[in-house]
Amino acid sequence: MGSESTSNQPETTADATGASLGSFDGDTVLIAYDGSEEANGAIDYAGRFLSTKNAYILTVWEPIHRQAARTAGMSGMMQHDWSSLGDDTEDPAYTDAVEICREGVALAESHGFVTEPFLVESATAVWSAIVDASRELDVSIIVAGSRALSGWRSLLQSSVSDSLIKHSGCPVLIVPPVDENDEDEADTTESAENSPTP
Repeated sequence: MGSESTSNQPETTADATGASLGSFDGDTVLIAYDGSEEANGAIDYAGRFLSTKNAYILTVWEPIHRQAARTAGMSGMMQHDWSSLGDDTEDPAYTDAVEICREGVALAESHGFVTEPFLVESATAVWSAIVDASRELDVSIIVAGSRALSGWRSLLQSSVSDSLIKHSGCPVLIVPPVDENDEDEADTTESAENSPTP
């Protein structure tokens, strides 16, 4: 679908046959992680509500030259010549993705998951890279956070969440953003319910 798995998985390698990169047996969860508060919330909810504790932490990244080309194309600005960077120069976007993935792994492990990091270089849409990875890893469920766009923004920007639900072919748990005011109200209500009455 236009995405390709990188062979430079942090602390993960493909087997000799080139088969699935995953090492888990049985039920597994694929948690899409981009370092956002919504992704952190998705890991929290997955840890609280899912019985399976084998998790691939997926970070989708886009090479800096593609980001620059896309941005330059939208703005009409001249693009930097990225070909001057030698092959030995690591892409800053890849470096950031590795760090973000490691943060996701640490967070998931703190929520009781046995984890395996998985990076995917995206050539097209993020949702397509997530769907491709879920099929390659043969996961039982995909977990992702949502920005919960509404109004005009939802019409102008495609939703990764909607596309995952439509195209994944497996169950998807979408965790909406948690409103801090709702959490405070829930804590207050719970405290009031648990306090002794005079």
